[in-house]
Amino acid sequence: MNRPFGITAISIFYSFGALMAALSAAMLLLPGTGLDRLWRLNPQAQLGLTALGPGGVMLMLAVCAACAWAALGLWRRRRWGLWLGVAILGVNLAGDLGNAVLLHEWRTLIGLPIGGAMILYLIAKRPVFER
Repeated sequence: MNRPFGITAISIFYSFGALMAALSAAMLLLPGTGLDRLWRLNPQAQLGLTALGPGGVMLMLAVCAACAWAALGLWRRRRWGLWLGVAILGVNLAGDLGNAVLLHEWRTLIGLPIGGAMILYLIAKRPVFER
């Protein structure tokens, strides 16, 4: 059975997430380089992650590893990749909702229908995943 286009797209999405998390970890480890310009895309992320100290780097490396594993599992159509992908999306949805409610960052609400649709899609495609 071939991999559905949507599964391929979500696997690429997680690969991109892994790359961005690795880049964030590198930017935290190497402050004062040309990479610092990228923080302009999300200055609050820089503040939050640098406030964590070494924990910020560890967090980004954990996100990188989780996204990379999800991408691999989805690409190979493994059941563990499906559930890892769903779990990551669930954590992200909870974070978006928390940011909206607690910090009044209403723009994060755009992630709820998108992430929810991705979760529903992955669960609907459960039969294409091997154990």
